[in-house]
Amino acid sequence: MPLNREEWKRQLHLSQFVNTYYQCRDLNECIGSTGNVLIIGPGAGLDALVMRWKGYKVTTFDIDATFSPDVLGSCHEMPMFKTGQFDAVIASHVLEHLPLHLLDRALSEISRVGRFAIIYLPVAGRHAQISLKPNIRGKDMGLVMDLFSYWERPSGDRLNYGGGQHYWEIGYRGFRVKDLAKRFADHFRIIRHYRNKDWLPSYNFVLHSHATAEENKS
Repeated sequence: MPLNREEWKRQLHLSQFVNTYYQCRDLNECIGSTGNVLIIGPGAGLDALVMRWKGYKVTTFDIDATFSPDVLGSCHEMPMFKTGQFDAVIASHVLEHLPLHLLDRALSEISRVGRFAIIYLPVAGRHAQISLKPNIRGKDMGLVMDLFSYWERPSGDRLNYGGGQHYWEIGYRGFRVKDLAKRFADHFRIIRHYRNKDWLPSYNFVLHSHATAEENKS
């Protein structure tokens, strides 16, 4: 993502189409073919456009007015939204832009306003994949390799990654998949998590909110 927001707004890449496809697939798994969806960090807007075309009611939310979101604000404070207002909240490659001291507050707010959450995060380093697709019962086999400093631990308060835009990324010490899963488990039940083998820099979580589940019980 370029630091120049106007430049980013004009760009369109294959990764955006891949990412939108996976979001739609995970969204359908959670809430079916209709529902009220909050997209945090809509970027160039492809995901919102496709989801509206598919029949979802979409609200976009961003801290940056460049992308003309429906609502301006930061995901660690969303008092403008009611508890359980959305069937699902999508935050794709957003949370790594938050310093660590705001991450749990953001997860709490996402859990509060949505029944389900779809959270995609960047994987550290450079990536390579070896795959074998024998076309037998839809199965394929493969190996993904990531090259980065495995022992490095992000401070959580410095923008050292992603071209100076990320405070942390999946793979570094303290931010392994198991570390993030443990942090998410305080706010969500993890339905599933997986590496996106069609876009290697992305690791994806599909989550069910504890907060809205408790609200529904009461």
